[in-house]
Formats: sequence, C-alpha cells, structure tokens
Amino acid sequence: MSSPDPRARRAPTRRAVLSGLACLAALPLAGCLTPLYGTAASNVALEQQLRAIVVEPVAVAAGEEEVLGHYLRQELVFALDGTGSATTAGPKAYRLSVRANATVSTPIVDSVTLRASVASLTSSATYTLATMDGSVVDAGTVTGVVTYERTVQRFASVRAGRDARIRVAKRLAEEMRTRIAIALRTAPATAAASLSPRPAS
Repeated sequence: MSSPDPRARRAPTRRAVLSGLACLAALPLAGCLTPLYGTAASNVALEQQLRAIVVEPVAVAAGEEEVLGHYLRQELVFALDGTGSATTAGPKAYRLSVRANATVSTPIVDSVTLRASVASLTSSATYTLATMDGSVVDAGTVTGVVTYERTVQRFASVRAGRDARIRVAKRLAEEMRTRIAIALRTAPATAAASLSPRPAS
C-alpha cells in the first residue's frame, strides 16, 4: 500500500492565514481593555460621578420644541442617576448644560391627497459638562432621527409629532450618557474631589 504524497496536502488558504495573523495581533491587547463602568481614574465609582451631575433646563426654541426640551431633560436626569428626580440627595460636582433643536422634513407625499404621509424629525443637542467652578470636562453634539406618520386628522398628526419628540429625546439622552461616562471614566480626580471614593473591596 502506497503512502500518501506529502505534496497532495492542501495548502492553507489566504483567508485562514489572515485570520491567524489577526488573532495573534489581538493577543497583546486582550489585557488592555477595561470596562466602562466601575472605578474611574479619580478612584470614584462612575455611577457616583454620574449622580453628581446637575442637569440644567434644556435651551430650545419656543413652541413645539419646548416638548423636546422638557422630555430631554427628564430622560437625562433618569439616565444619569436612575431615579428620574432632579433633586437627588448627595453632593454635586458637575453641571450639564444642553441646547437642542429639531427640524421636520416630509420626504413622502401622498399622490392622491397631496399631503405628506410620513415626516422625518431630525434633532441635535449640543452639550457641555463642566465642574462647578466652570472647568469643561466634556462637550459635543449628538443627533437623532425618527419618523412618524401624518394623517388628514390634525389631532392625530399633532400627537404623532409629540410622540416623535419624546422618542428622539430618549435617543439623544442615551448617547449623551455614553459619551459623558467615557469622559468621566478617564477624567482626572480634581472634579470628583468632593465625592467620597468607593471603599476598596
């Protein structure tokens, strides 16, 4: 019985070689990743720092956008301290100011009624997180887009527009919370000096 020809062995594919190299390259980084939530660089629990943020009333244009400003502030307060209360007890170390706006476009128009059947609400919020003495910790702009139906019934369309502003407010608040958490995760200890550090386990 003849032995198999070594040359007949299948050579590794280019994809397999690249996958192996990618795995080897990722090994040195495996120990460099740190969780977002936990003790920050200031040696204060990140959750405690988020609860120490005072959310100021959101600046918006008068009219329908007052609904956006109201719900955006509510969502931010809930996202940051988990209670939904703007008067959470405890020391405060940061102040969050936000300016929001929204525009409505109607990309789809009914060919029979010549009315817009779908509206698109685009909202953006510019925020600044600063310490109580005015030192800026983080600043940026977040954007959210939602769509809603518009009908010939005026009340239903108004209600749908209001619900759309509530939904986009939640999206903006969630993205802002993530960005702020990342900033506080690596922020120096000066801003959190008034907060009690979490006891070491």
